[in-house]
Amino acid sequence: MFPVALDPSTVAGVAAVLFVGGLVAGVNGFGFAAVGTAALATWLDPRTAVIVMLLPLLAANLSLAAELRGDDLRACTRRFWPYVLAAVVGAVAGMTILVRVPTRPLTVALGAFTLTYVAVSQRRLPVPGRAFVRRRCFAESTRAKVGLGVVSGALFGASNVGVQVVAYLRSRDLDRGTFVGVLASVFLGITTLRIGAAAWLGFYRGDVAALSVVGVAPGLLGVVAGKRLRPAIADATKRTAALTLLTGLGLKLVSGG
Repeated sequence: MFPVALDPSTVAGVAAVLFVGGLVAGVNGFGFAAVGTAALATWLDPRTAVIVMLLPLLAANLSLAAELRGDDLRACTRRFWPYVLAAVVGAVAGMTILVRVPTRPLTVALGAFTLTYVAVSQRRLPVPGRAFVRRRCFAESTRAKVGLGVVSGALFGASNVGVQVVAYLRSRDLDRGTFVGVLASVFLGITTLRIGAAAWLGFYRGDVAALSVVGVAPGLLGVVAGKRLRPAIADATKRTAALTLLTGLGLKLVSGG
């Protein structure tokens, strides 16, 4: 459905992009989906970029989720299950958008989501309305979790950009280790269902499926390398480097790729 040429240059390009995306995720605990999808979408059809990222994203989040201890996993499951379940429903609905939206608007939207990710994640400049949104939308009530989960899942399903998931979990004041593990676990659950939905919708065919499989190994290598580098890099440096990369990618996509 999404044609792509499976030639050596394409395979090498996908491998390089996913290694860098994995490196960012290993260092920061997040950013693999955003970096990988945005970078791939600068030279592949954006729908192809979203689908190619699914298997590497699953493998990367399996590695990152292992950082969450068993007791913390059980406690977080009890706390966040309404959000995760609603996000799964939203993600499947979001994936159906891929077959309905033309390439150009989808490319621009992906760039806009990426730049929004940067705006919400950065800490130097105030974001108007962030406190209000956190207070009104990121509440602990089941209704708030379900509503935010559906919206979060729909955006993630259509674009692979999880700024809304990152922002929500950051608002829960989790320690860094727990945040990384919970975020990876949430993405892991959603991505597993999205892979099934992609297969059911007929997205995993031919060269697109092959590229997704090929991308697993370099993505995992990047995550492993990033984890080893994480203790040696200051938090401010990690964040600045990741957000600078995403800003460039987002601007390129908004301008038309």
